[in-house]
Amino acid sequence: MSNSSPVLSLSHNVTICTGIKFDYWKKGNSRMSKKIICLFDIDGTLTEPRQPIKSNVEKFLLTVVKKDFDIAVVGGSDLNKIKEQLGVEGLFEKYKYVFAENGLVAFNEGKLLPSETIQSMIGEDALQDLINFSLRYISELQLPFKRGTFIEFRTGMLNISPVGRNCTKEEREQFYEYDIENQVRQKFIQALKKEFPNLALTYSIGGQISFDVFPVGWDKTYCLRHIQGYEEIHFFGDKTAVGGNDHEIYESDLTVGHRVTSPEDTINQLKILMTLIKESKEKEQMKIPMQCI
Repeated sequence: MSNSSPVLSLSHNVTICTGIKFDYWKKGNSRMSKKIICLFDIDGTLTEPRQPIKSNVEKFLLTVVKKDFDIAVVGGSDLNKIKEQLGVEGLFEKYKYVFAENGLVAFNEGKLLPSETIQSMIGEDALQDLINFSLRYISELQLPFKRGTFIEFRTGMLNISPVGRNCTKEEREQFYEYDIENQVRQKFIQALKKEFPNLALTYSIGGQISFDVFPVGWDKTYCLRHIQGYEEIHFFGDKTAVGGNDHEIYESDLTVGHRVTSPEDTINQLKILMTLIKESKEKEQMKIPMQCI
């Protein structure tokens, strides 16, 4: 199957990816006259899963995209993992906002913003019941292999990995293929929903080996409450289908969603977006009547 996105041809001979929510274009939006921010998922959007950002991707963001838009990132991982992928040095200078753990840990130009915790939301007893059940469930799973760190406690969520987060890159890919065929993570989530029907929790599959558990409303849309002063927020993500950890923010009325398939596709969609915006701005300027003084 090709990794290239399907496209639609418009009357002005520019193609746009169907990953963009099409109602945005039907509205005839003219972007250059508005203050815009581009918000990026990390794994699968700016980087390969759990890998460092490639130099050409970072260069394009910082030297091309940033000329016209502010840029920000949002990930489900903790801040240390985001730094491993996007770099420690100058992270807060490169990106206007940095959102770790879906925005439960949030920075605006390097300043830490107010936060909440999962234990304060659901209570310590319920949290321990959830952890204990998950560990028992994992102990009874028979997989091709298991490693370590099956549950990672984060500020606003639990990250649960049936196979263990201490996988090599090759083992991650092997489990991912196994999971596609055997639906290990999806079955685990169904078991949790059945065991804890009264807990208002969201279960979100992301990456290759794990899924996140967090209070309802604490998906990636949580970060949007921190973004102020923009007329449009363009979100780019790969896991936009139902159950994916980009789904809610992609579908949100507060964003213009762009579905991507890889870092290369992200760059392509940004180029298309900037071309369309430039054309729209030029048409606007042509409509302005000339005045004689």
